[in-house]
Amino acid sequence: MREGVNKVTLRLFEHNEKAYHAAVRMMEQYGKAAIVHPTGTGKSYIAFKLIEDNPEKVVIWLSPSEYIFKTQLESLKKNDPGFPLSNVHFYTYAKLMCCTQAQLEKIAAQKPAYIILDEFHRAGAECWGESTVALLKLCPEAKLLGLTATNIRYLDNNRDMAEELFDGHTASDMTLGEAVVRGILPAPKYVTTVYQYQKALAKYQARVDNLRTPGIQDANQKYLDALRRALEQADGLDRVFAHHITNKSGKYIVFCANKEHMDEMVSHVPEWFAGVNPDVVVYEAYSDDPNTDKAFADFKTDTSDRLKLLFCIDMLNEGVHVEGISGVILFRPTISPIIYKQQIGRALTAGDNTTPLILDVVNNFEGLTSISGLQGEMQEAVHRLYANGEGDRIVTERFEVIEQVHDCRVLFEQLQASLSSGWEHYFSEASIYYAEHGNLNVPKLYTTPGGLSLGVWLVTQRRVREGQIQGILTEQQIQRLDSIGMVWGNRKEIAWQHGFEVAKKYHDTYGNLMVPGKYVNPDGYPLGQWIIKTRQQKLNGRLKEERIAQLDEIGMVWNIFDAKWEKAYALAAAYYEENGNLNIPRSYVTAAGERLGQWVESQQWAYPKGKLTDEQVERLSRIGMYWGNRNDRKWNEGYQEAKRYFDAHGDLNVPAEYVSPGGYNLGNWVKRQRYTRQNPEKSGAVLTEERIAKLDAIGMRWGKADSRLRRLELSQESKRKSENLNVSAKHKTGEDIGLCS
Repeated sequence: MREGVNKVTLRLFEHNEKAYHAAVRMMEQYGKAAIVHPTGTGKSYIAFKLIEDNPEKVVIWLSPSEYIFKTQLESLKKNDPGFPLSNVHFYTYAKLMCCTQAQLEKIAAQKPAYIILDEFHRAGAECWGESTVALLKLCPEAKLLGLTATNIRYLDNNRDMAEELFDGHTASDMTLGEAVVRGILPAPKYVTTVYQYQKALAKYQARVDNLRTPGIQDANQKYLDALRRALEQADGLDRVFAHHITNKSGKYIVFCANKEHMDEMVSHVPEWFAGVNPDVVVYEAYSDDPNTDKAFADFKTDTSDRLKLLFCIDMLNEGVHVEGISGVILFRPTISPIIYKQQIGRALTAGDNTTPLILDVVNNFEGLTSISGLQGEMQEAVHRLYANGEGDRIVTERFEVIEQVHDCRVLFEQLQASLSSGWEHYFSEASIYYAEHGNLNVPKLYTTPGGLSLGVWLVTQRRVREGQIQGILTEQQIQRLDSIGMVWGNRKEIAWQHGFEVAKKYHDTYGNLMVPGKYVNPDGYPLGQWIIKTRQQKLNGRLKEERIAQLDEIGMVWNIFDAKWEKAYALAAAYYEENGNLNIPRSYVTAAGERLGQWVESQQWAYPKGKLTDEQVERLSRIGMYWGNRNDRKWNEGYQEAKRYFDAHGDLNVPAEYVSPGGYNLGNWVKRQRYTRQNPEKSGAVLTEERIAKLDAIGMRWGKADSRLRRLELSQESKRKSENLNVSAKHKTGEDIGLCS
């Protein structure tokens, strides 16, 4: 019992209990441990158990969003309202990204014993990763626990975040398929169908039209026409939903691609769901909507007889679980396996004995085979458990899959096979690529004009030869590939070398490696993204020294923000050398078009906010940077213009309309200083004794009491210059004195 609480301590599911103890041992030995368990298995409770077992120790919990952490706490508090959380400090990855170095140091000063990285694959994002790694470096004594449903960033060059952040120390790794096989998650009823397939048909029509051989083109056109007819005869979504959604008052989460897509799907609700239940209530949840919290809460508590649909975009993909879900409906384009499994997982809950419904509604033919990945994981888990003598742990080996468009899938696979027919066909395309480029450094996702996935095919040839996958590759075929420049080495090594060669070519052309993030070279290589990933690898300590040296030789910029600052600083230093100060008007632009005035002002703004390093402050001070407030800076700018006038003319008799060569209205400024001193109660400006003294030192004349005497002096001076006094009656000097008054 916990003291003062009529509850027993947290009890984990068996699979989580085992993972927890493995993680504790691993953290004791290596200081870090990752746990990779699928959505719905309750892995957040592993972290709560760590907190419970260490009530006196400080814990920092990092998460993608406050919303995820909030819902995890709600679930925890239902089971244990008195759970101790006073020593837990929560931050989002986005919050860390906005922190200055000083703020990160303040967080680290809490001296955490543990840091929990929830959904740690998200820390691989460039915008979040740098600040996360910086915090970890500031907390070298803290033990690291990571939780995620997948450690692989599939759309980010398959980066393994368990390797990058935890050095491969994974305490427990369980696939979604294994969780279903072992009965940890319930086996779903899985229904596949298609909608809005016209764009997909058009894409394959273009591939067929681009085929160069008439006989092959005719054969593929027949497959495509048969697929089109089968799709036209398939059941509509209204009939599919009416047949398979048997819980007429159930709760279903409907995943959409974006807000526009969600609005379109919601508009079809009366048409598609009336056959299920004419009384339908629609809730909408997406991260930018301020009403999301209320909609989500209302959905969870709705116990009416209505059919309840929660349409959402991104926020329920990860970290959030809803009890009592009857199923999920996936309205989806092609997406990463991470998101696909997270969305499926919303319908699966550990300890739930019901059979959830998954309706996979795709708008592309490739999506019809997505479930095969989950089925493959299940088969692999079954074989491994039997091989390890753990067959008694197998609860189910398969689940029900209903293909509403089975014939369409078969026809599509036949079309795919026909379009990709034959080793010779691919070799011919590889030979063409070699003739055009002089090498076979083909990007993995490269597709030929005829629609063949040449990049994937070449990767397959390498894997077959290395014995990584089954296949036949004869010595003759190997020799033929060698003749057109095939490189058989490690794919990652080849990919890096190719990226380096593209980077070197960019440097040779432009003289630098300041590559925009979205830059793609004329051959379609995403060099901007390669540069970003390479910087991240160095930051994480995962870039070999020899590669760092290679990139240094061609001018690699490791910190893009430092490089831009140094460039602007050099311009500011040049201005100081020429002018003796850094009092630059905000509108000032250099001859090369650089907005130096704005940059100087931005540094003055950043200084009081602590966004400049001590070194930067010291260097800027050395070249005359003025750090006062905005009004001080404005006054000082005018004073510097006045001083330049005094140095050039020997006085401060500035004509009222005078504008300096740099565009500064000095005449008006001098007149305003005089007015401020003479009328302090009427002027909104401030003229301190220090400012008055500085103006006195450069010849400022303040009053008009001696104007007649001054007119005489000016008249005599004018006579000396012009030998006559033919002065206009309206003429005034720079001191606003009329000579003919």
